[in-house]
Amino acid sequence: MCGIIGISAINSVNQDLYDGLLLLQHRGQDAAGISTCSDNGRVHTRKAPGLVRDVFLKSHLERLQGKMGIGHVRYPTAGTLSSFEAQPFYVNSPYGIVMVHNGNLTNSEQLKKQLFQTDFRHINTNSDSEILLNVFAHELHKQSSEPDVLPKQIFKTVTEVHKRCKGAYSVIGMIAKIGIFGFRDPLGIRPFVIGVRKSVMGDEYILASESVTFAGLGYKILRDVAPGETVFIDKNNQLHSQLCTDKPSLTPCLFEYVYFSRPDSIIDDISVYKARLRMGKYLAQKIKKEYKNLKPDVVIPIPDTSRTSALELANILNIPYREGFIKNRYIGRT
Repeated sequence: MCGIIGISAINSVNQDLYDGLLLLQHRGQDAAGISTCSDNGRVHTRKAPGLVRDVFLKSHLERLQGKMGIGHVRYPTAGTLSSFEAQPFYVNSPYGIVMVHNGNLTNSEQLKKQLFQTDFRHINTNSDSEILLNVFAHELHKQSSEPDVLPKQIFKTVTEVHKRCKGAYSVIGMIAKIGIFGFRDPLGIRPFVIGVRKSVMGDEYILASESVTFAGLGYKILRDVAPGETVFIDKNNQLHSQLCTDKPSLTPCLFEYVYFSRPDSIIDDISVYKARLRMGKYLAQKIKKEYKNLKPDVVIPIPDTSRTSALELANILNIPYREGFIKNRYIGRT
């Protein structure tokens, strides 16, 4: 589980990326990173282990210049905890690409061998995100013939990525002086949403793991990125999208609703808070039906995400709700 964000705007995006990562901090506390691209095509990156507030000082943000950029907070599920494995990852060919990824590849070892033996690409970390970036870069290179990149080339590239990469992945990438792209695996396992902010100078777009980032930054939800869909925001802030798989099927990770996501997020048109309320309701119905002689004394949640369900359970069963476990707020995820 990780948190990802990408913004293409009219003005500098460094502060919005920082604020957005703060709102996604619950998705990963081990490392954070931001990459931006300035008008001259220079990619600026700051990434390190630690919380967002500790990784980025004012001096770091001042150097992250540009009107488009991507960010990441890491909760390690593959690889090791080190600054080398913090995201975004970068490759200089073709064009200069940086990428952030939320998910897990199930065929990463096979892909790593293919990249070395067939594509002649070297993987320098144990992160499957670096593998995914190199697969994308190789496939884009096969589509490239000119200095610019057309939307159809991005879509064809991602179509080939879907054929090679198996598992769960929501991805945001940035191509220097070209634009920002995002794509979601054909099963839509990890959440991915797109938002828009209207201004007199034109539309600005945001891609993120959760909609909770939008309101604080002045964006409105446009829609979820569909399973197998690719979106591309070009250097003129024009939005392009296309389905890049033959058989998309929404099969989201249930744990997003149970644990990962913030309760004020909306994922695939489902309120996380209301989903947790319904979990408490269904549990209460099950207890009434299958344990008719059971007389619970109290309902105690395991902090923090079970509180919503526990309160609904206690309310329906008409029994006391009490806090029996106190979480240390400074230890991160448990």
